[in-house]
Amino acid sequence: MYDLLVVGSGPYGLSIASHAAEAGLKMRVFGRPMASWRDNMPRGMFLKSEPWASNLSDPSGRWRLDAYCSEQGLSARHAQPIPVEAFAAYGLWFARHAVPDVDERMVTRVTAGPGGFTAVTDDGEELHTRAVALAVGVMPFVEVPAALRGLHMSLVTHSSHHSDLARFRGKDVTVIGGGQAALETAALLAEQGTRVRVLARADGLRWNDVPPAWERPWWQSARSPHSGLGPGWRNWFYAERPGLFRRLPEATRSRIATTALGPAGAWWVRDRVEGVVEVLPGHEVAAACPVPGGLRLETVSREGGLRTLETHHVIAATGFKGRCDRLGLLAAELRGSLAALPDGSPMVGRDFESSHPGLFLAGLVTASGFGPAMRFVHGATFTAATLVRGVRRRLRTTPSAGTVPVPSGSRRATSPSPVRH
Repeated sequence: MYDLLVVGSGPYGLSIASHAAEAGLKMRVFGRPMASWRDNMPRGMFLKSEPWASNLSDPSGRWRLDAYCSEQGLSARHAQPIPVEAFAAYGLWFARHAVPDVDERMVTRVTAGPGGFTAVTDDGEELHTRAVALAVGVMPFVEVPAALRGLHMSLVTHSSHHSDLARFRGKDVTVIGGGQAALETAALLAEQGTRVRVLARADGLRWNDVPPAWERPWWQSARSPHSGLGPGWRNWFYAERPGLFRRLPEATRSRIATTALGPAGAWWVRDRVEGVVEVLPGHEVAAACPVPGGLRLETVSREGGLRTLETHHVIAATGFKGRCDRLGLLAAELRGSLAALPDGSPMVGRDFESSHPGLFLAGLVTASGFGPAMRFVHGATFTAATLVRGVRRRLRTTPSAGTVPVPSGSRRATSPSPVRH
């Protein structure tokens, strides 16, 4: 019987595992480390977050992105974006140094039972644990516009389905969305010779400004402080005080989670899109149907105007929705028992514990509870420390048969493989 199984080994899962190992929990962590960063982003993309706001979290703060970059002879400077390949490599480096051995098998099912949970791996092994931390990233929560659902993947894909855009050279591609994923995907397509257009619901594209200098007069910092989500006091609150964010009224939290840090492109993508990529603002897809060689899109403008266009392929860069009903690896009974917020996301307590005792959640699915930071790597630091404290509290209050409760401040034997430094 384990104390904790961590399901997922992206930035949140690895950070949780590092804190859990340091806390002395008997634990295992499952999943291919940094899988979505390695497999679901085209080469040539960059991390939108600042390097100093993109650290995975270990209790000592030793295994930071800047330490990795220094070791590798790379630069990690303010206002200088990091390639996603470098960030993925950093995550693997973090896993080697700060986390017990990661089991790269996938957990395919989690069921609840007396004393805890049973997790089943993709090769059929069953493991029993008193607590589970789900850190499954964003891939289970892909969102595609209703008019495009059900069409074959040869015609419609999500932006997260691509690690290589070379198949679209010489083609005509329509990208749906107005955020960073849409705009950077469009830029990469245009740069490889694809005829590409961007279809966005908003009346115009939004671009983030170049961040202010790291060192500046005190009065400028006081007026608009730096934060892991960008400059300004509002972003600082979202980034640095997620525990206080959770105390806001539910309706306020829901509104902020839906609207804050909305679709916008990074400043360093702007000149690769404007004047290069065709942009159709104020439009959305009303209907789509296959035609020889591609598909026909019927679009409608905000004024009700209709337009028809044909394209070889549509890439929907339309984000993710962290809903309970998309937590497919949870057994139906367990999934159906979770209390949900009005937007369909699971309700979580102050320690990231769901309404089912012992089941903890991390990442995107907690954004409606803890704020926009949970959509970014920056949120992993607060999550990991807080969630592991919650697991320890849960283990003390509900010891399983034959298990000695964990006294406050004590250490238990760690998982079979020690952390390597």
